[in-house]
Formats: sequence, C-alpha cells, structure tokens
Amino acid sequence: MTIKPLSDHVLIEPLKEEQKTKTGILLPETAEQEKSEQGTVVAVGPGKKGKDGKIIPLEVKVGDLVLFTKYGPSEVKIDGKEYLIAKAEDILAILE
Repeated sequence: MTIKPLSDHVLIEPLKEEQKTKTGILLPETAEQEKSEQGTVVAVGPGKKGKDGKIIPLEVKVGDLVLFTKYGPSEVKIDGKEYLIAKAEDILAILE
C-alpha cells in the first residue's frame, strides 16, 4: 500500500531503540517503553497553503532522520508496520 500524506503532514518510521536500565540491563520489547522521538521520513505531503494561496513546500524530504515532539504525532499501523503521522510543526530538527 502506498501512502501519500496530505497538506503539511509527514509519514515517519520511528527508530526502534534498545532500552537499557541505568545498570545496563536490556529490557524486552514487551516492557513498557517511552515513545521514540527520532525517526526516518518515509513520505511527505505537498506543503501548506500560504495566505496568498501558494503552496509552501516542507523543509524535510524522504530519507531525512528527524527529531519530533514526543506526543504530537499520531500512531498508525499500515501493512502490519507501525508509523507516525506528524504535522510539519511537530518536527523539531533534521539530524545529520
């Protein structure tokens, strides 16, 4: 299935991080974990309309590694895989 976000929305694949305790014990995936705040951009919308009616393109592109707000994006499951859909304003930075 192909997904094309609308407007200023971005489809993100969150990074799966190994969770460790302060003492170095690895936690299994079944343990309650914090949401990831980093991910890879999978698809981007065309951009947001400005007051003049012109489309303002997004600063992120497919393949960018981004840092986003923890609770801003919406979780979606597509073909058994978990993704996040975020507004452009929920993306804080591009990681290089």
